Amino acid sequence: MGEIYHERQRLELCAVHALNNLLQRAEYSQAGAEEICRGLSPNSVINPHRSFLGTGNYDVNVIMAALQTLDYAAVWWDKRRSLESLALSEIFGFILNIPSPISLGFLSLPITRKHWIAVRQINGIYYNLDSKLKSPARLGGPRELKDFLQCCIARGSCEILLVVTKEVDEARLWIVEDQAT
Repeated sequence: MGEIYHERQRLELCAVHALNNLLQRAEYSQAGAEEICRGLSPNSVINPHRSFLGTGNYDVNVIMAALQTLDYAAVWWDKRRSLESLALSEIFGFILNIPSPISLGFLSLPITRKHWIAVRQINGIYYNLDSKLKSPARLGGPRELKDFLQCCIARGSCEILLVVTKEVDEARLWIVEDQAT
């Protein structure tokens, strides 16, 4: 098996790392994300799509715009639906926004912040490509992926974006429609 591309966390660039880890290449940089922010709010003194400190902390709009430049779409997953209705063969990958503990060195604080992570199938195996991990975490097959996603949902404050091609999005091929509808 070839090497899995995995960027590690730097500053508040988890959105950039999640995009690059999902794509398995260094497609975006902080400068590229900043350019997207300026395009989203060209006349803003303080850009609402990132940290006012300029250290990152990009919002979902930056991720969605970045994916669109590569002919991908981000579909917001309705967590009320069963994960069994996902058409995994049509989904390129996942970007999740999850709560992440804040720590100062070895001291873990009792508060959390939102953190972007990528999950993707590589060589037939799903991996958690979280930039806070030392290396990609092997999840396994479709059942283990769904268990991981369900666990993230159960912890609360989790959002899931399905990353699909524009064609898959337009035809809604990412979901197995309910028989009752």
